[in-house]
Amino acid sequence: MNEKIGVVLLNLGGPDSLDAVEPFLYNLFVDPDIINFPGSFLFREWLAKLISSKRHPKIQEQYKQIGGKSPLKDYTLGQAKLLEEKLNVHFPAKVCAAMRYWHPFTEEVLDELEKEKITKVILLPLYPQYSKATTESSVKEWKKQIALRPDKPKIQWSLIESYYDFPPYIDAFVERINQGLEKFSDHEKPDVHILFSAHGTPMKLVKQGDPYSGHICETVTAVMNQGGFRQKHHLCFQSKVGPQKWLTPSTPTTIEDLTKQGVKKMLAVPIAFASDHLETLFEVGIEFKHLAKQAGVSQFEVTEGLNYSEKFIDALAQLVFSKAESFVT
Repeated sequence: MNEKIGVVLLNLGGPDSLDAVEPFLYNLFVDPDIINFPGSFLFREWLAKLISSKRHPKIQEQYKQIGGKSPLKDYTLGQAKLLEEKLNVHFPAKVCAAMRYWHPFTEEVLDELEKEKITKVILLPLYPQYSKATTESSVKEWKKQIALRPDKPKIQWSLIESYYDFPPYIDAFVERINQGLEKFSDHEKPDVHILFSAHGTPMKLVKQGDPYSGHICETVTAVMNQGGFRQKHHLCFQSKVGPQKWLTPSTPTTIEDLTKQGVKKMLAVPIAFASDHLETLFEVGIEFKHLAKQAGVSQFEVTEGLNYSEKFIDALAQLVFSKAESFVT
């Protein structure tokens, strides 16, 4: 394979400074795949401005506690670099990252691909589980930006939809959980409760046939089976926004219920995330940890995100290899 292939990592993105928090939130809430109810198109922009202006001071304070910005951009660009190095051993590839709600945006990535004269692209979401609010939203933006460039060279592209049960990806989580369990003494490990905390979604998405919640359940089952873990485990959901009914049980409720049953050791595993960011570092690592301690948990640990895990990068490479074989031939 002599032609250089483009690989575009799709991710949500995050504010790269405190000043970027408000516009990032606006971009998030103005997305029809995030705020969507009958008639919402009439005042979605107004509502997004209202929410972002009211929420950003509180969110800025949260970002201050994890370093003043989201690490998601740095992690994603780092993952792109590592993946590109691995792919280039086998065929020429350029790996970029297209963020949905903050730089680098999809249009910036298309500019980069054009400069390199790349016309064959594989889209690789860093959302292992498929959802309308994540993968579908990013792909819609990709299609929209391509449609705005009718005078540009035509790009042939293919999507890796999901890999929630892909064994090499599951291996990366098994490794992280084993590393997390090492923080407990040997005689305590059997009594540790593993909390798989996933980003929640509104129940209306589930009713519309969104496969995300089912994918999450299958990921958890695969991790427990592939890792051979014998500890008790629980799947719960975090990051609820707004008054709608979301997936349950919530992570805070699960923590409180377990402490009432006398559970003293917990290992939280942010299962739906490919990299550490606000929801893992602040929400789980600070808020939920504080809640657990207040409720009487003696040891509450959080696994590191997949981040630069060699197993995770290798899993991404295998997904690209498999797609490239059928895509390019």
